[in-house]
Amino acid sequence: MNIILLAVILAGFGSQLLKLIIYWFKHKTLSWKDLVVTGGMPSSHSAFVVSLAAIIYLVEGTSTSFAISLILAVIVIRDAFGVRRSVGEEGIIINQILKKVKLKTRTHFALGHTPSQVIIGSLLGFGVAVLVYYLR
Repeated sequence: MNIILLAVILAGFGSQLLKLIIYWFKHKTLSWKDLVVTGGMPSSHSAFVVSLAAIIYLVEGTSTSFAISLILAVIVIRDAFGVRRSVGEEGIIINQILKKVKLKTRTHFALGHTPSQVIIGSLLGFGVAVLVYYLR
């Protein structure tokens, strides 16, 4: 199997599995929607893109592919804890307003990630990339 693809798959799905385990211990329940819900510890978005950039750097050095993956990682990470976090916090406030005016509607929003969730996801992605590279 392609080492780059292996690192990305292990980091992304490993972080999602870790997120489910943490959620289980915290809430003692799981549902099907928990498999695809965004947000939470650790950030699988960050794990995916950091592992991609790290493994490309380890395999190819400072290539064009590495530069592209690094830019992608910065954009995704910034979106995960910046834009999506802000939109999620605004969603909470909108729900509170709707509840106060007793307007019944179904709203859905994704909260995004805190900086610590992004940092842990990034470290996980980096660690998986390094392990995959040196254990191949």
